[in-house]
Parts: sequence; structure tokens; C-alpha cells
Amino acid sequence: MMFGNVVIGTGVMMAAGTLNDIVDSLSISVATAGQLISSSALLVCFGAPVLAAVVAGWDRRKLLVGSLLWYALWHFLAALSPGFYSLLGFRAMAMLAAAIFTPQAASCIGLLVKEHQRGQAMTFVFLGWSVASVLGMPLGSWIGGHFGWRWSMGLIALLSVIGAYWLWRQMPSKVLPPALSGAAWRQTLTSRTIWVTLSVTMMLAAGQFVLFSYLAPYVKERFGVSPAQFSLMLLAYGSMGFVGNALLSRFIDRIGPSRCILISLSSMCLSVLIAGEVTHATGMALALGFWGLGGFSSNSAQQARLASQAPWLASASISLNTSAMYAGQAIGATVGGWTIVHQGMSALPQRGLIGLLLAIGLSLLATRYARLHPLRSPEKA
Repeated sequence: MMFGNVVIGTGVMMAAGTLNDIVDSLSISVATAGQLISSSALLVCFGAPVLAAVVAGWDRRKLLVGSLLWYALWHFLAALSPGFYSLLGFRAMAMLAAAIFTPQAASCIGLLVKEHQRGQAMTFVFLGWSVASVLGMPLGSWIGGHFGWRWSMGLIALLSVIGAYWLWRQMPSKVLPPALSGAAWRQTLTSRTIWVTLSVTMMLAAGQFVLFSYLAPYVKERFGVSPAQFSLMLLAYGSMGFVGNALLSRFIDRIGPSRCILISLSSMCLSVLIAGEVTHATGMALALGFWGLGGFSSNSAQQARLASQAPWLASASISLNTSAMYAGQAIGATVGGWTIVHQGMSALPQRGLIGLLLAIGLSLLATRYARLHPLRSPEKA
């Protein structure tokens, strides 16, 4: 499952890493290229909860393997895209696999481990996104910069097939989470605690993707970095993301996901403050290090937070969390594109900081709501 998240995460982040080459090869503007991120994010946002309901009774081994093969097919077609709009459509179709794989892997991992290991197991599975940022995204960016973005898309297709085969060999069959009843969905959708927690995910993703969506053109314009230098900057970002998630996996069951999220958000706020002030690529690499330290661990902690609030609703709440994350990405990419057109590339960090500060406030509110309005299982009511 972790390798599957490596592949999914690399594919999701690939557009941001290869944006410069896509802009140049297809002769489009940076803001237009940003639609690759915002449109796909919106599709996943609305698709994740619908797909969660559709596949509720499916064997999770077949479901996860099938989603990776779907990912492979559409990335292969994306590599052959004749123009921007076909690329836009193919990538959007590929992202349906992301709407399934990550939340369903997170929700079913609880069925494969003991209860006291759930938080650690969930963060370990999500560690795949950190590995994607350490290895997959820099490698994809380097390949895109030297051979073209089509080769990067082809790499994702190949890795998806490998991941599907590996998962089929390693994961037991007949993993069937209990189907959520209408009452469970109603409890999820009417819970203020869950909705406030989901708003944290949306705002932290929005704050990140104001800048992250346009990171490649941002560092090129401000610091004049080459594709190889940009790959090294992504390596710094991804390495610290791996460290952050590893630390989270070690300590989350001890100090709790709510405190972990505040630490992660504080690290990201520091990163965008540094990014807005530095004048050299080395300083930007430092900023990306703090960003990676908090970025991936915050996503993992949010999933663990939702699972701990109501384990019996995890399939629904984590699917909604995926929707919230991609809604935030769409908002961030849209705000970032508007900022570039109207205020210039240099204003991106300040706009991202606003979203992250809002996420901190909402996280404090979510902690209060969870204490005042705890969720109760119908079996215990």
C-alpha cells in the first residue's frame, strides 16, 4: 500500500514539477497550465465520496489493484496527448484512481492491524507520499526537464503496473470493510466535529497549493534555477517530508494528531515566510525543507485524527477528507493563477500564508469541537 501511495503521490505532484516544460512544449501560459492541477483536483473532490459509496462492498485487494491499473492506462494516454486539452482530460481521468486508492488504503489498513497500531500504520502507509516527494517527484522533474514531460507520464504508467502486481502478490484477499449504512452517512454528514476537521484539510491544502502549483515557474523566475537545480530543491523538500512523516509515525500515538497538526502547520508557515524573503536559491531550498517537514505529516495526521474521532465512520470521513484536500488544491491553484495574473509571481507566498493561518485557527476550533461534541458509535449509544 505504501508503494501504491508512492506512485499515486508522484503522479499527483508531477504536473507541478513539469509545469515549465508543459508550458514551453504546448505554448500555453503558466496560469492556463495550472488548470491541470485545479481541474483534476475538483474532479477528485466531488468524485471521492461518490466513489467511496459505489465501491463500499468491493474486495479491497481487487479495488486497490484495479485503481493502480486505471492510473497506468490514463497516464500512458496522457504521455501520447496531442495537445493541452487532451492532456487535461486524460490526467483528470487518471486522478479518479487517486480518489479511490489513498482513502481506501487508509481506511482498510485498520482492518489489517491491531487497534493500538492504527495511527502508526496509517501514517506508515501515507509515508508513500513522502517517498514520492523524495524520489518520485525529483526524478520525474529531472526526466521532464531533460527528456520532456511525456517521459515523466510514461514513468508513472510503468510504476503503476509494477505497484499493481506487487500489491496483488502481497495483500490478502477478502478484505471487506463493513458497508456504511445510511445512518452512518447521516452521522458523518451532520457532525460539526467532522466538518470543522475537514475544513482544516481544505485550508492547509489551499495554503500550500497557492505556491506549490506554480513552484517550477516561481523558482525559475525568482532564482533562475536550471532543471537539475530544481530537482535538487525538490529533493530537499521531499527528504524533509520523509523525515516529518517518519517522526509523526513515531510520536502520533503518544502526543495525539491534533498537536501534531499544529506543529506541522507552524513549520509550513515558517517556510512560506522564508520563501517570500529569500533572494537566493539556497534560501528557497531551506524554505522547502521546512515546508516538506510539515506538509506531508499534516495530511497523515489529519487522516489519523478523523479515524480516531470515529473509527466506525473512517471510510466515509477519510473519503471526505480526500475531497477536502483536493478542493483545497483547486482553490489554491485558482488563487495562485489569479495572483500571478494580477499581482505577479512574487506575491504567491503571502497569499499561501493566509490559508495556512486560517488552517491553524480551524484546527484549534476542531479540537474544541471534538471535546465538546464527541462522536458516539450507534452500538454504544
